[in-house]
Amino acid sequence: MSGRRANAGGQVDRTRTIRFTFDGKPMTGHAGDTLASALLAGGVSVVGRSFKYHRPRGIFSAGVDEPSALVTVVNGTVREPNVPATTIEIFDGLVVESQNRFPSLGFDIGAVNGLFGGLFSAGFYYKTFMGPVVGPLKGTRFWMLCEWFIRRAAGLGRAGHAADDARYDRMNAFCDVLVVGSGPAGLMAARAAAASGKQIMLAEQDPLPGGSARWSGETIDGMPAAEWAARVAGELAAMENVRILPRTTVWGYYDGNVMAALERVSGHRPAGKGEPRHRHWVIRAGRVVLSTGAFERPLVFPGNDRPGVMLAGAAQRYAGAFGVLPGEKIAIFANNDTAYGAAAALHRAGARIAAIVDVRREVSAAALALAGETGAEHLPGHAVVATSGGSALKDISVQRFDAATGALSGDTRRIEADYLAVSGGWSPAIHLASQAGGAARWDDRLQAFLPPEPLQPWLGAGAFTGAFTTQEAIVEGLAAGAAACGQKPSRRKPPQVETDDLDLAPAPVFEIGAKGKAFVDLQHDVTAEDVRLAHREGFVSVEHLKRYTTLGMATDQGKTSNVPGLAIMAQAAGKAIPEVGTTRFRPPFSPVSLGSLAAERHGDLRPERLTPMHDWHAEHGARMLAAGLWFRPQIYGLPGETVEQAYVREAAAVRDSVGIVDVSTLGKIAVQGPDAGEFLDRVYTNMFSTLPVGKARYGLMLREDGLAFDDGTTWRLGEHEFLMTTTTANAGKVMQHLEYLLDIVWPELRVHVTSVTDQWAGAAVAGPKARAVLAACVTGTAVDNETLPFMGIVRGEIDRASVTICRLSFSGELAFEVYCGAGHGLQVWEALMEAGKPFGMVPYGLEALGTLRIEKGHVTGSEIDGRTTARDLHLDWMLSKKKPFVGSAMMDREGLTAPERLQLVGVVALDNRAFSNGAHLVDAQQDPADPHGSIGHVTANCFSPALGRYVGLALVKGGKARHGSRAWLSDPLRKRFGPVEIVSHHMFDPEGSRMHG
Repeated sequence: MSGRRANAGGQVDRTRTIRFTFDGKPMTGHAGDTLASALLAGGVSVVGRSFKYHRPRGIFSAGVDEPSALVTVVNGTVREPNVPATTIEIFDGLVVESQNRFPSLGFDIGAVNGLFGGLFSAGFYYKTFMGPVVGPLKGTRFWMLCEWFIRRAAGLGRAGHAADDARYDRMNAFCDVLVVGSGPAGLMAARAAAASGKQIMLAEQDPLPGGSARWSGETIDGMPAAEWAARVAGELAAMENVRILPRTTVWGYYDGNVMAALERVSGHRPAGKGEPRHRHWVIRAGRVVLSTGAFERPLVFPGNDRPGVMLAGAAQRYAGAFGVLPGEKIAIFANNDTAYGAAAALHRAGARIAAIVDVRREVSAAALALAGETGAEHLPGHAVVATSGGSALKDISVQRFDAATGALSGDTRRIEADYLAVSGGWSPAIHLASQAGGAARWDDRLQAFLPPEPLQPWLGAGAFTGAFTTQEAIVEGLAAGAAACGQKPSRRKPPQVETDDLDLAPAPVFEIGAKGKAFVDLQHDVTAEDVRLAHREGFVSVEHLKRYTTLGMATDQGKTSNVPGLAIMAQAAGKAIPEVGTTRFRPPFSPVSLGSLAAERHGDLRPERLTPMHDWHAEHGARMLAAGLWFRPQIYGLPGETVEQAYVREAAAVRDSVGIVDVSTLGKIAVQGPDAGEFLDRVYTNMFSTLPVGKARYGLMLREDGLAFDDGTTWRLGEHEFLMTTTTANAGKVMQHLEYLLDIVWPELRVHVTSVTDQWAGAAVAGPKARAVLAACVTGTAVDNETLPFMGIVRGEIDRASVTICRLSFSGELAFEVYCGAGHGLQVWEALMEAGKPFGMVPYGLEALGTLRIEKGHVTGSEIDGRTTARDLHLDWMLSKKKPFVGSAMMDREGLTAPERLQLVGVVALDNRAFSNGAHLVDAQQDPADPHGSIGHVTANCFSPALGRYVGLALVKGGKARHGSRAWLSDPLRKRFGPVEIVSHHMFDPEGSRMHG
């Protein structure tokens, strides 16, 4: 192969020379080149090695669909592997390495795998799991032998260990219309939409708008298509209501017309000071116009993966956009007319066209004219059956071919060529539409899957819909842009295109059944025979085919291989392609940097949530503990105190006087609307529609299977307004649960739910002196027993900040929860602390909070663990018999009411030693030296200052029937054994007199 820069043409700046290195070798290109175009111009034929067989691979495409030319970009110590060379814009100082080879690209030891191709057929790694039946490697021993080698060979590029010091951004945007893709269809859609005055965004993954107009060589409105596209893009850029995002790939389509996009801000050059490398966009659009174009498909034939084989449209693009000829003597192999346009473009750029091989016996007059213009030998009714060459193509072998039967006949002949451009038809890029929902539709004339019927407010235009001519794309773009703004298309004559009248419908030929290894997925080395083998072994679903062969699972996600693979599978199954179907495309459309998703939120695997009083806690000696995503005080330790000593002191202070705890982390959900009461009646096991305004009620939720889900209090703040509180850990799950019920199960209910957890700060003041503390600082309302009874709600002020106060208790003491706006949280907390000083009020943390609830027998997530029922937890008094509710139909199943179920009890250590959660309980009648046969397990434990003993909660078979009996605690892992007494879970103040005092 002798790729070179054409003497003229292309849109690169030939006056600017760019210097970069590839595998340590200095190379040059021009401003505007991609790495792929610069390597082609420099005569580089081999760019990488394939995944499984380590076969040499060259540049196959010109965009994000590139399966072969993957490289690693090196920036100092930071390595970014698996980047398509076709998407990298070169700049001075760029350092690039080839990958998946050792010791070098030219001599790769891994290529020996090709000699053992039979051992590496589809699913070979699964088969190693089973191993031989006899011998020293029988069973899993064979897998253990193979595992090291398989894991060693897995992957392509090698990621680095150095931290990425690049900066990443994220942005949110709103627009009336988002146009995805700026080819002729996208430009026209944006122009028509912009004329309405609405806010328009236009996203284009390439550096410049125009799409195929930049290299098609067509004439639009009397000017070169590239010039026309630049003019229209300039007009749009000058409009105040249009925002153009170049180098921006829209990679995900989500519910509610929420689109995810990645903008490459500085990846094409060294980043400036403070400039991000990538910017992640979340775009919420009223309507979306999808004008994402189409991908050219290859033909499957022996030797189709050799360096020097390229898609015909890509070859045309390199010549038209970059002024690069991939070869001097180029052969064409096609089943459709578009390849003839590519041949003519390459010929005009200076290449010699050796032959045009077409599987069809008859072609259009326009195609014949173009073939004649090139002076190439025209071979209709023929097929390429082999290629030869080592690291570059030397010649091709052709043979007569019957497109109707797929039969080859006659002798083969060789044609000298240093490049082969192939075209097997075009597949619309329907990925985003598929993500939006719906099944793709097969078009028999185009031999392609077309986008589904819209399930979200999007419209399509251009090649995306199967309108492959530029004139059709322009007309559809104008119509889609106007419709997106609720307008009719303009009556003005659309821009006119002068081009050849080619037949764009391909022959239904995907594979040439000649002898030799023919590849379907070039990156994962999946062959046509692999697809047939998967079918013979019973993998008849397209989803199973994908996973068994790894077809379409590479970094390109099968953009060039999916349809040929499906066609081969359909033929093996004796079915039509639409009967076999296609896999559903999932985001991302192309790889997305993890840095852009994290943006400024780096350094942790998950976000850290802090309450408004967090800094106060830290300043006053709190040891912080992760509770879900939140950080909460575990203890407020004094110098020299252990954790146990600290929480015992704090819990004793609450029982004796008064304490305060930060409860801002509790989930808080606003439930509003005329049907809010009815909705809560259906969600909770008990009634809420009858709850008076200004009162709160404890509620229990079940899952649909009848098991306990979550508990908490809900406050009625108005006739149609409730504030629901949940456990800290379950806040997100409860919100999802409520939204699901409203969206799917009861959409007729007039209710809105809103998470307001972060909008409220909360403090619970508990203990015999709690009312006195509030009376000292609350204004605007009284807090006496008559004004604020148990479960009552009042509004007032503390230090001039509005507060809502509810009298409820998790500790078993007289207690009040005080809520205020998050911005006033610290102010109210400090005012409460000041008011509590005369009463000796202490802040207490999670350990003391847990101690107080264990003494009272209150349940948390340790007991509501997804396996317990309301009856198991002695909450059956909350199961209403007057109404149905979520879970009521399933809660009385035989397995959920069996007498031997584990039930909540209290346990007291008779040896007065500490024990741990998870310890098992066994029947005391057994031999203490050999305890076995678990009757339950410990869910919570503490030292109780009120009882002076180590106590806990447990789930035990028989529950109440075992009160007063003894059992053995068995914890072999921690070597803790000893006797315990099983008691009621209400171990302290069972009458509740202190809470109601």
